[in-house]
Amino acid sequence: MSNAYDQFEKCDANFVALSPISFLKRAANIFADDEAVVYGDKRYNWAEVLQRVRSVASILSQRGFGRNDTICVLAPNIPEVFELHYAIPMAGAVINTINTRLEAETIAYILDHSESKLVFCDVDLKGVLEAAFEMNGAYIDVIWLGDSDDYETLVNEGDDRFQIKLPNDEWDALALNYTSGTSGRPKGVVYHHRGAYLMSLSTVAAWSVPQRPVFLSVSPMFHCNGWNHPWAMAIIGAKMVFTRNPMPELIFQAIENEGVTHFGAAPIVLSMLAESEHAPKTAYNPRLNVMTAGAPPPPSILQRFSALGMDVMQVYGLTETYGHIAHCLPKPEWNDLSNEEYAGKQAMQGVAFPMTEDFLVLDRETRKPVPHDGASIGEIVIRGNTVMKGYFKNPEATKKSFEGGYFLSGDAAVVHPDGYVQVRDRYKDVIISGGENISSVEVEAILYKHPCISAAAVVAMPSEKWGESPCAFIELRAGETSTETELIAFCKKHLAGFKAPKAIYFEELPKTATGKIQKFILRDRAKNLTST
Repeated sequence: MSNAYDQFEKCDANFVALSPISFLKRAANIFADDEAVVYGDKRYNWAEVLQRVRSVASILSQRGFGRNDTICVLAPNIPEVFELHYAIPMAGAVINTINTRLEAETIAYILDHSESKLVFCDVDLKGVLEAAFEMNGAYIDVIWLGDSDDYETLVNEGDDRFQIKLPNDEWDALALNYTSGTSGRPKGVVYHHRGAYLMSLSTVAAWSVPQRPVFLSVSPMFHCNGWNHPWAMAIIGAKMVFTRNPMPELIFQAIENEGVTHFGAAPIVLSMLAESEHAPKTAYNPRLNVMTAGAPPPPSILQRFSALGMDVMQVYGLTETYGHIAHCLPKPEWNDLSNEEYAGKQAMQGVAFPMTEDFLVLDRETRKPVPHDGASIGEIVIRGNTVMKGYFKNPEATKKSFEGGYFLSGDAAVVHPDGYVQVRDRYKDVIISGGENISSVEVEAILYKHPCISAAAVVAMPSEKWGESPCAFIELRAGETSTETELIAFCKKHLAGFKAPKAIYFEELPKTATGKIQKFILRDRAKNLTST
């Protein structure tokens, strides 16, 4: 016998596909006259942004772009890229923002692999794009951004009353994001509309963002679609400030001129800001709200940032999870800790975001949750609506990443007695020395405490005696000097002797465009080194 609760049907009145496109329509209604975009002399309110987006979407639709068509964007953080995060999916297509610091060969691979038929490209990147075309032996249509009239022509010629198209299915592809390439060829990660909608709402809730904040666009929009911030900021009618380049002097200038209240940036950017000669002499008051993600930030950087009047919230996530799915939510009792102890707590990855169904640490062998003892290591696994659809045209990798009903992160972590998760390492970066596991992250955190060090990476090197030993690659701050003997002795003051690096090399470290140190390059180098 059927149940009365099962007799209802979805209809247009009670079911609408979730899509972040909806946020723009609401923002243009509620925050119509409020500034939405600030970029040099350009200033648009939210009503104007919607008109511009509709115009561009109408042209794309007229040109035949629609569901499952990939449109690439190769440009720095400028207003046009922000608008394209709405215009491309509004036309029904899929946005693929490409890392602006990639070499032509990888860009050529992405253009070919993504099957894109159109590229929006900043004129300053014309050379690398055309080189990529030549490598592929195929040229596709380009609309130039920046110092060009191409994009504004679309705005002027398009229909600013274009009917907003929500997807028929919220599971439809919204964005294609290629991994940062810390190991081998980047993989294409596919996002759906539902996931981006829920991520945006949860970001506002978890970060406690008020109405009408002033948001500085620092995190690259080619990385997890700017951590989904372009969509999230429409929810609360933010003023979006753009500087094009994330240079410390431009960031501090924007903070001062526009009254910035929030921004997100990788730990490497925080380090640059903390050490910049342009940093303010007195702490900001009121304090700024900063979100950081990527490699776990060293507590020393968090301490320096706090002294500048900026409250940092560490978040954790991956490209495959639309960005952050966990955050280090401060606890009231932490206020009684010293600055150093508080910063140590801040560096944890913490607890799940509201939209994350499961954020667990499982033993790799038993597949059971590890004890909450802060010592037992397991793998972070994730389940929820902000886990990717899968890897584009790579079913084998997709299946492997979803084994056991969770997304497998590859991150080794512990769970503390209070339930807070802390990443110890990537599994591939754990150093096994004489049967003991050494966390490269733990050793790096100690190295970052040294006043001469700007960046540090620790990897395994072969050892005749122990099998593997820690090897450190160090980037010194400008004008500073140090020696291998001094830094090894420094580490031994703070770590068990077997955890201290057995060799140290001084050089500029290889990094991705998002500031992640490319450890796979250093691991390959260290394979040819040997310690006794």
